[in-house]
Amino acid sequence: MIFQATCKLGVEALVATELRKLGIEPVSVDSAKIRFEGDYLTMARACLWLRTAERVLLEVGRFEAHTFTDLFEGVKALDWKQYLAKDAFIHVVGKSAKSDLFSVKDCQSITKKAIVENLKAAYHTTLLPETGAEILVEVGMFKNEATLCLDPCGAGLSRRGYRTYNVAAPLSETLGAAIVTLTRYKGDYPFIDPMCGSGTMPIEAAMIARNQAPGLNRSFAAENWPFLDKKYFMQARKEAIDSIRDIKLNILGSDIDERSIAICKKHAQKAGVMLNWAVKPLKELKATEERGVIVCNPPYGERMLKKGEAEGIIREMSAVFAPLKGWSKSIITPDQNFEQLYGEKANKRRKLSNGGMPCTLYQYFAERANKDEQY
Repeated sequence: MIFQATCKLGVEALVATELRKLGIEPVSVDSAKIRFEGDYLTMARACLWLRTAERVLLEVGRFEAHTFTDLFEGVKALDWKQYLAKDAFIHVVGKSAKSDLFSVKDCQSITKKAIVENLKAAYHTTLLPETGAEILVEVGMFKNEATLCLDPCGAGLSRRGYRTYNVAAPLSETLGAAIVTLTRYKGDYPFIDPMCGSGTMPIEAAMIARNQAPGLNRSFAAENWPFLDKKYFMQARKEAIDSIRDIKLNILGSDIDERSIAICKKHAQKAGVMLNWAVKPLKELKATEERGVIVCNPPYGERMLKKGEAEGIIREMSAVFAPLKGWSKSIITPDQNFEQLYGEKANKRRKLSNGGMPCTLYQYFAERANKDEQY
C-alpha cells in the first residue's frame, strides 16, 4: 500500500529522516508531502512515531480530474468495498491547490456521492444507513490530479494528548518537535527554553531524549476501522513502550508568567516526563554548565505584546545569551529585522510556518572547545 505523511513546508527532510529511522524508505519527497510504501503495521508505526508530520494518510487511488465528471467517475471506479462497510459513516474532507476544481466544498460533495454510488452497487442495495464506524476520507486536488485517501489519524498528529490547557499563541507540538530536532538535541546536553509558554518544546525535547513515541498516549481513528485487525496498533504500541530510554533529563522550562508554568507542570505530567520548571524573567537566565541548547519562541508583537515590546525582548535575548558561548541558540520569529535587533548574523536560517504565519528559525551554533568535537 501507498501512504502519505503530510507536513508543514520546510520540514519535509525531517519527516523523511524520521521514516528512515523506522526502516521506511520514502518513495518520494514533495512539498509538504512524503509518500512511502508499507503494510498496516507500517501505518501504525508511522502514526505513533512521526514527530514532525501533520498526518499519515492511506492512498486509495490517484487519477487526473479536470472536471467534476472526471472526479465523480474516478472516485466511483475505486474499490471502496475493501475499506468501507455497508453501514460506514463516511465523512469527506478536502483541499485544492493549482487545480481547475478549486471549490473544495463541491469536491467533497461529489466525492461523497461517488463513494455512495460505488457502495450501493458493491453491496447490491439502494440504502446505506451510515450508522456504523466513522471513516474519514480526504479528497486532495493538486495540479488537476485527484488523490483519494483514508485518514487513520482522526485528530492531527500534533495532538499528542498532553496539551489540554493553553496560553496565548501556543506553539504546535509538531513545530516544537521540528525545532528541537533541528538543534540536534538528543538528551546529552542541558536544554533550556526561557519563554516556554505552555511547555511544548521542553516536553518534546524530553520525549526525544527518552525515545518516547509522541503518539503513545493517544488513540487513532484507524483503531476503530472495522476492516483493520487490532494487532497492528497493539504491536506498534508494545514496540514503542519497549523502546523508551531511562535517562536523567536536564531540561528547564521557564517563563515570567506563573500561570504558564502551572500549565506546563500539568502538561509534563500528562506526557509522562519529569522536568524542571521555574517562574522567572528572561534577564535572570543563568547556566552553570559550559555547554547546552537554548530554544526560544519569543512574542511576535502580533497576538502578544506590541511590536516595540517584542523588539525589546529580542535585544534583551542578545544580552542574556551572549555570555553563553558554549550553548547553541535556536530562535523562531516572523520578524524580518531579527538579526539587526539581535546584533548578530545567524549561522543558519530555516523558513518555517507557525500557525500559518511565515517565520524563520535563526540558529547560532555553539563555540567548540575542540574543532573535532561534534555538537
